[in-house]
Amino acid sequence: MAQSQDSVFDMIKLGLVLVAYAVVSCTILAVVNNITAPKIAQNQAEKVNVAMSRFFPQEGLSFESVKDFKYDVVGAITIDGLYVAKDDGNVVGAAAEVTGPTYDHGTILVGLNADGTVSGVQFLKLTDSPGFGSKAKDSSYLVSSGVPFYEQFTGMNAGDGFFAGRNFDAISGATITSEGVASLLNEGTKCLLALLESEVSQNE
Repeated sequence: MAQSQDSVFDMIKLGLVLVAYAVVSCTILAVVNNITAPKIAQNQAEKVNVAMSRFFPQEGLSFESVKDFKYDVVGAITIDGLYVAKDDGNVVGAAAEVTGPTYDHGTILVGLNADGTVSGVQFLKLTDSPGFGSKAKDSSYLVSSGVPFYEQFTGMNAGDGFFAGRNFDAISGATITSEGVASLLNEGTKCLLALLESEVSQNE
């Protein structure tokens, strides 16, 4: 009987120890997240600002974040941020931060001029396989036109859509990543076209 009680006590003690470890671990993770999250957000914001300056290099432009525009995307893709470039109050372009599945997961910033042509594409995050899908953000990997994969989209008409292997070069050995990027671009630019149309109608 005493042995049975000791076994129960040991099990309770072990359970309490595990609970204590779990509480401590969760607390540490929460503290680390509170410390690192603002820094990660700041780095992301800096990347966006640099990209916006590259997408819209004209002097005197102001860049503003858009908070009140709603757009329904397809599937698992999300629009994480929208930004407009203005010249003396007039919208000359816009950019969308788009996240979704590639081979693994990716986040891009795509810019669109007021005429519907792509002003630039930049990867903010890509977790696809090194040496394969990761070539999408690699400046040393060049497509047939002699530019990095992400630069071939500049100047394309968003209204034509983006189709890997048809109107842009897919990454060799990474078809799924290429098609994933196409999906991000299609959803992002559709949203931007709607945003630009909305901005123009508001200014009329």
